[in-house]
Amino acid sequence: MFVDRQEELAFLNKLLTRKIPGPAQLVLLYGRRRVGKTELLQHWARNSGRRFTYWAADKEPEALQRRGFMAKMMSMPEEEASAFNSWPALWRWLAPRLAAESEQQILILDELPYASEADPALLSALQHAWDQHLQESNVILVLCGSQVKTMEAILQHQSPLFGRFTGQWHLQPLPFSSLREFFPEWSAGERVALYAIVGGVPAYLRWLDPSLNLVGNIREVILSPGSMFTAEPELLLYDELRDLQTYLAVLRAISNGHHTLSDISNACLIGSTDLTFYLTRLQELRLVERRLPATLTTAQQRRSKKGRYHLSDPFFRFYFRFLLPHQKSLMQVEETVSHIQNELRSFVGLAFERLAQQWIVKQARADALSFSPEAVGSHWSRRVQIDVVAISWQTQDILLGECKWGQQPVGRQVVRQLVERKGPRVRRDLSQEGTDWTYHYALFSRSGFTNAAAEEMSTRGGMLVDLQSLDSVLADP
Repeated sequence: MFVDRQEELAFLNKLLTRKIPGPAQLVLLYGRRRVGKTELLQHWARNSGRRFTYWAADKEPEALQRRGFMAKMMSMPEEEASAFNSWPALWRWLAPRLAAESEQQILILDELPYASEADPALLSALQHAWDQHLQESNVILVLCGSQVKTMEAILQHQSPLFGRFTGQWHLQPLPFSSLREFFPEWSAGERVALYAIVGGVPAYLRWLDPSLNLVGNIREVILSPGSMFTAEPELLLYDELRDLQTYLAVLRAISNGHHTLSDISNACLIGSTDLTFYLTRLQELRLVERRLPATLTTAQQRRSKKGRYHLSDPFFRFYFRFLLPHQKSLMQVEETVSHIQNELRSFVGLAFERLAQQWIVKQARADALSFSPEAVGSHWSRRVQIDVVAISWQTQDILLGECKWGQQPVGRQVVRQLVERKGPRVRRDLSQEGTDWTYHYALFSRSGFTNAAAEEMSTRGGMLVDLQSLDSVLADP
């Protein structure tokens, strides 16, 4: 099953007809493991109508990598392929022959970091092949890899290939709306909970069983002996990092609610200077993100010390919150399932906040809001915390929203608390900048709203968004 990826396929299909700077294209496509890079590229190549060659580097000596690559290029068994003594020698032989082909063809080199780490000469060899032969050919050359930092370094000035790429794409996990195709019989509430647990990583979604419900998948799939879910985080980290235990300690600290630099430092017993290095590396891997209040201007963000570190990968949040403690305790599976069920509401509530922020972005792009926000996120200070904030400094409009993942409809008092208590506190946080602003309000609820809440919000001119409405808006392309 191939799901979504319409934008990505449109980008790749344009490569087939693009003539700028010429018919030849050199493209970088990268993203974290399990996000579906290989499947996307192979699906596109198979349906392109062009001849294509796909090769994925392995962690093996460079001589074996070169022989495996040539076996793919020549469509022959590896033991019969030429064993060139270097990548420059290989490309000096191969590039003129590729350039001589009149028919357009696609060449995909996957897991490129494995090959370039085994022999850094590969990138220089590719540069010479491109400059001397391929840039005037009919070849579409796609370089792909999972080590995000290494792949992004290929775009930088110090890389031999700098300035030669004609396109690049950082592949992200699937959006929440895609879960409908994987689990068509599930309710919106179950899909939100699943999104909180595994996000939109295609491999994780395929490991699950759509014939079971959410709790059934936790019990029968995620917690089953030998499950890939229990091994996945350390496997992913082991491929990217050294000093694994220190990184695990940092991730555990964040998952346990330590979000400031000083709190994480105290929890891990790592000095702030060293901790900054580890946090930066985890941010490069898109496993941790530093969040700032959306109410800060760009200038304020540059000097702000209000940054909080959070796990940005949903499954890492779930793993460190529930699975790792289970592995280290004597709890049986049913005890763990019961524990997860008891704690799941607050856990999913955080993901619901992010989906509410996505709802605001989607509505803004559809011109369905009363103003066009310049930033969407959340707000926190010593005075107040707001789940959803959308702000425009140009028009001086600000939207404040709260999210409720409870099982009871939201009542009138929640509306009043947002408008009468939290709104004025945000005004004080904004100081002089908040005095002439127009304030808008929204509430997001899993279980809907009482009639009294609807009447109260109507008099305030705000919005009430239930789960079905949120699900419907996010499902629109």
